[in-house]
Amino acid sequence: MGFVTPDYGTLFWMLIVFGIVLFILKKFAWKPILSALKDRENSIANALSSADKAREEVKDLKADHEKIIAEAKREKSAILKEAKEVKDKLLVEAKEQAASEGQKIIEAARQQIEIEKNAAISEMKKQIVDLSVLVAEKIIQKELKNKDTQEGMVEDLLKDLKLK
Repeated sequence: MGFVTPDYGTLFWMLIVFGIVLFILKKFAWKPILSALKDRENSIANALSSADKAREEVKDLKADHEKIIAEAKREKSAILKEAKEVKDKLLVEAKEQAASEGQKIIEAARQQIEIEKNAAISEMKKQIVDLSVLVAEKIIQKELKNKDTQEGMVEDLLKDLKLK
């Protein structure tokens, strides 16, 4: 039963050894252990605060990234809209220019046709006049063989000239 109920002497020496170990631990080991624990606690706290900051920065970067993507999409749609408007405007201008050029070509063709028509009419008139003069000359040569007929004709012509 000696192990269950310790002796007073063993207890005394156990307390003294415990006090010495406690004193040695307090003197040499307690401060370094506590400072190491404090350092470890501070490094963990710093790491946690750095992780929180990094998480916030990632969150901000993600928000900025989403804003940049949204802005890029807006710019893309604006550029596409502007390109479509320019395309439509160019098509309208090209159609108007083509219609204008077509009108000019048609008008030039009409003028050329009119000029050629007038030239043809003038040529026909000239030919008709030449034929008429030739016919009249032949008729007059036949009819004017007689001197009385010549004088009568000259008088008729003079009367017609005075009346006009």
